[in-house]
Amino acid sequence: MHDIKNNKFESNKKYFTICIYTLFVILIGSVIVKLIMSWEQVSLTLKQYTNALSPFLIGAFIAYLINPLMKYFDKKLFTELLKIKSPKKTKYLSLAFSYLLVIGLFYICFSYIIPQLIKSLTDLIQSIPVFYDKIYEFLNNLETNYPNIDFVYINELLNEALPNVAETIKDFATNAIPLIYSTSLSVIRWILNIVIAIIVSIYMLSDKKTLMKNFKRFIFAFFPISFTNTFMKTLSECNKIFSGFIIGKSIDSLIIGIICFILMSIFRMPYPLIISAIVGVTNMIPYFGPFIGAVPGTFILLLISPLKSLGFIVLIFILQQFDGLYLGPKILGNSTGLKPLWIIFAITIGGSFAGVAGMFFGVPLMAVLAYLANQIIEKKLKSKNIEIDA
Repeated sequence: MHDIKNNKFESNKKYFTICIYTLFVILIGSVIVKLIMSWEQVSLTLKQYTNALSPFLIGAFIAYLINPLMKYFDKKLFTELLKIKSPKKTKYLSLAFSYLLVIGLFYICFSYIIPQLIKSLTDLIQSIPVFYDKIYEFLNNLETNYPNIDFVYINELLNEALPNVAETIKDFATNAIPLIYSTSLSVIRWILNIVIAIIVSIYMLSDKKTLMKNFKRFIFAFFPISFTNTFMKTLSECNKIFSGFIIGKSIDSLIIGIICFILMSIFRMPYPLIISAIVGVTNMIPYFGPFIGAVPGTFILLLISPLKSLGFIVLIFILQQFDGLYLGPKILGNSTGLKPLWIIFAITIGGSFAGVAGMFFGVPLMAVLAYLANQIIEKKLKSKNIEIDA
């Protein structure tokens, strides 16, 4: 009996922890296998949940974008300039001013800029036959002025290619207006979700301190203190990198688009608004953006006047130098901390997965991943007492 008592089962925390981790890994592995095996059903379910939660997700995104503007008004305008002492008053005033500014910008955009863009696009469609005739006239002049050169083969290629190119451009341009119209209708259908999203974003910004407090309470309640402090600091730094790039690049691209419009208007270049809008939007993509934006503008102006097309190329080159050497560093600083190689890598991978949006969002996401990877590597090296010099 004595031996039986001595050989009874005794608890062991070490083996118990190993068992828990093993079960957890098996559970996670089973879930991943299940997700992969029934991916179509999972993606459909996720899409349904995403659609249901879309007003809240959009509201959170709107609040994320407006929050820096609200903080700026709160600190610079109402606290420092107007000397308002009540934090509650400055919060609601900065919230109201931020939304009034954003709504005002959207009103200007929809009431002035978009109709002008549609008008420019319509004029461009109507000018396609004229451009087509000019190309043929240019080629005929070449053949007349240089009779020794055999243009037969070139003419055959162009006779086959030009009608197709012209028809493709005309179809694309003609379909663009119905596309804008159908998009407008879909926006109207989304109006209820947008209204809900705006209301959600207002409540989020109004109660952001409470939301942050509850988030911190949750993290501190369920995770170790050492992990929580590091996690909150890392999350703050990632937010600074991501939002700093998006807001800074948006301001930078807006300024470049406005400067392009002013210069094109001064030099009396045709279609300044639509070309400047393309330049401003594509400038959101680092490195490649200015060149991508220059291609359609150069092509349009080339059909009207080769000299103006050349002037536009020079203008874009000057703008790109101004942006790269002065404006970009002034606004963005080194917000990403990425070397050019990694920026090009992020643009390439992001573009392959999500098109133009991926090319833009790929850079800040890569910057966040690079920061996290650097933190982990530094921690591992520090634990091993290793220092590596460049």
